[in-house]
Amino acid sequence: MLKNLVVIFVAAWAMAGAAAAQPSADELAVEAVLSGYRQAVEARDGEAASRYFWPDSEVFEQGGVEGDFATYLAHHLGPELHEIASFDFDGLETDVEVAGDFAYASEVYSYAITFPEAAARAPISRRGVATSVLQRRGGEWRIVVYHSSARAPRPPAN
Repeated sequence: MLKNLVVIFVAAWAMAGAAAAQPSADELAVEAVLSGYRQAVEARDGEAASRYFWPDSEVFEQGGVEGDFATYLAHHLGPELHEIASFDFDGLETDVEVAGDFAYASEVYSYAITFPEAAARAPISRRGVATSVLQRRGGEWRIVVYHSSARAPRPPAN
């Protein structure tokens, strides 16, 4: 009897742990927004990227205040996307927390940028981080505050 009770307890504990590890529908929706934004950047499609931001969003990058996403796209991101040949994210780690109609996400990643041959510029590799605040309005999640920064990868420790 005790053996059966222990087996039942262990099985219930394992199932509860597995259920707790499953992301909620809201967490999945938030991750889809972040993924969609990254995919739009990789496709160098500023119009698609703008779909993931509320019009009254705020963007901060590398210690600068970029304004709303439309301003950031017009004056910073858009021109950069037109100058490059490719933008590839790699090694993504994402953490999402949902609190009502707001979600907070942190991302750690690497990225590589290449340029057209005519630009005669060396490729760029960076280690980046981003923090996003997303808001659900009318059942739809979008980014309302976005902050990112990056640095050259550190050399391996000896």
